Amino acid sequence: MARIAVTGSTGFVGSNISEALGLLGHSVVGLTRNGSSYTATWPLVDVNYSSDESISRALDDADAVVHCAIADDFRRLLNDREAAYDNYVVLTERLARIADSKGQKFIFISTDWVMDGTGHRELESNHGNAINYYGFLKSLAEQAVHSSLDGRGVVARVAGVMGRHRIAEAPRLQDVGFGFYVDTLVRSLRAGNEFQVWGGPNVNQITTPSLASEAGAQISRIIERDATGTFHLVGDTAVTRMDLAYAACDVFDLPRHLITEGEPPAAELFPGPVPVDSSLANEHTKSVLGIGPQPLHDLLGAFRLEIDGGTVSPLTVD
Repeated sequence: MARIAVTGSTGFVGSNISEALGLLGHSVVGLTRNGSSYTATWPLVDVNYSSDESISRALDDADAVVHCAIADDFRRLLNDREAAYDNYVVLTERLARIADSKGQKFIFISTDWVMDGTGHRELESNHGNAINYYGFLKSLAEQAVHSSLDGRGVVARVAGVMGRHRIAEAPRLQDVGFGFYVDTLVRSLRAGNEFQVWGGPNVNQITTPSLASEAGAQISRIIERDATGTFHLVGDTAVTRMDLAYAACDVFDLPRHLITEGEPPAAELFPGPVPVDSSLANEHTKSVLGIGPQPLHDLLGAFRLEIDGGTVSPLTVD
């Protein structure tokens, strides 16, 4: 098994990926700016991301690097473009270059929001056409991986990520993307409260939901098979926000009558346009990685096991 360094392992996606990799027998070390603020089941190593020397020391003995860390204060990204570019593009290139110099596999976690939202189940070969600054930064970081590693790196896009933060409370509830959407719905309906499904032109309305821990399991396959290129770590089903809400009600045995519809409050709008349909195709990914079917109800069932059982439960476990 591999020794894997994970940036952003104290975040939502990164914590699930880290725990899933550990479940599958890998040795995980989390790279963080302030490890003393967290308690994780994997070791945390503080690193100065602006220093090549600090990064290089932190990556000693690793076989692979999974770069999940992001700056997620989106309004700040718009107000401080230099810091935003450094946090997304410069840091990704720096990590990729250093990992490559050590002979380590580099995997960059990207997003469905590199797409403009006018297509449906976009292919892995689509380079995207981002319509907001976050998607633009992620797209630039993708290109930094491909160009600096000359085809040796991996871009792994996720979409509509379901899961529950493994070491901290979620930083926010429902947003105009699909982040934390199902978790927030389950918490609300289990408490007997109504859940409003947001709609309208400023909301990401269709995606292909994935499970954060399953993304970790598929990253394990990428490392084990030494795969390269762009992959879509998503489920098989493109679904609307309302259909996802109803599907979650069915799998979690929750009442549909508590589901309502409405537009998001002005304070919750994203500072820019969002893709309407950010669904991604995954046929190429499943073929290369030998992944089985990923139907929505199976992913929701795995997420229910995670919530009720307390441990990650990816579909791909061999």
